[in-house]
Amino acid sequence: MASPAFPGTGKIWMNGSLVDWADAKIHVASHVVHYGSGVFEGARAYNTPRGTACFRLDAHLRRLFDSARIYRMEPRDSYAELHDAVMQTIQANEMKACYIRPIVYRGYHTLGVNPFPCPVDTAILVWEWGAYLGQDALTNGVDVRISSWARSAPNTFPTLAKTSANYANSSLIKMEALAEGYSEGIALDTFGYLSEGSGQNLFLVRDNMLYTPPLTASILPGITRNSVITMAKDLGIKVREEMLPRELLYIADEAFFAGTAVEITPIRSVDKIAIGKGRRGPITEAVQTAFFDLINGKTPDRYGWLEYVYPGEPHSAVPASETVRV
Repeated sequence: MASPAFPGTGKIWMNGSLVDWADAKIHVASHVVHYGSGVFEGARAYNTPRGTACFRLDAHLRRLFDSARIYRMEPRDSYAELHDAVMQTIQANEMKACYIRPIVYRGYHTLGVNPFPCPVDTAILVWEWGAYLGQDALTNGVDVRISSWARSAPNTFPTLAKTSANYANSSLIKMEALAEGYSEGIALDTFGYLSEGSGQNLFLVRDNMLYTPPLTASILPGITRNSVITMAKDLGIKVREEMLPRELLYIADEAFFAGTAVEITPIRSVDKIAIGKGRRGPITEAVQTAFFDLINGKTPDRYGWLEYVYPGEPHSAVPASETVRV
């Protein structure tokens, strides 16, 4: 399983300035450390034949601002300023492909549940991060379990926000799965319907129909999830967003995760029950191929999802073995 390879060197953008990696520090009394008062994003930039391109950066930044609004946090920088800061950070680190992590958080001033006295700070990190669940998983799939930990109930935590506090629940789901020999866990909502993985959305196939839980199933509105729905429809695959019972997974023909980190990763078994034939199915492969072909620049960007980081200086095309990861 791939882990992020933190460089230990390079630059991190913090509150308007690029600082050395080792100097990107916050005080231990910062509000975010004690109360999880932060919202963040995970985006990617890919090395395409035309150059380094961010995938749907606009959608990720919009969700960051949405998350901040839900938590009554006003970033000190505008959307345009943060967009430029992401580009600046990638360029300063001379990245060709990277994972992008902007975070808006309550900093150091006072301690107590009330976050209002604390400043709203912002940082942007970039680093190289390959296949989240391992290169082999993209083809052969992963083994997962239904978690004993449920997603939050309605009107408890805002699941539409990508917030640091929500990921305490994700960590419990992930740790339980790993401790029992699985790659991932799938959470149910408080009503027992399928929700999502620890950090990725869920899709399943039954009788050539693609299903995914709706936003009302305590899921994060994933950017990759939205991309999959869009591409699947253009491939002629019917998509239904509806509440799904747990047992539908066991009798599904195919299943896969979708997310920025995990990209499109097949699920080969759930609770030791093989999904379909226990390997990547044809619909999963079709969606996966369409996704990787687009982000790797093999097919035209008909959706306008790619934004190039180094305008006027496209990188040389890289071999297909390096661009295609399926």
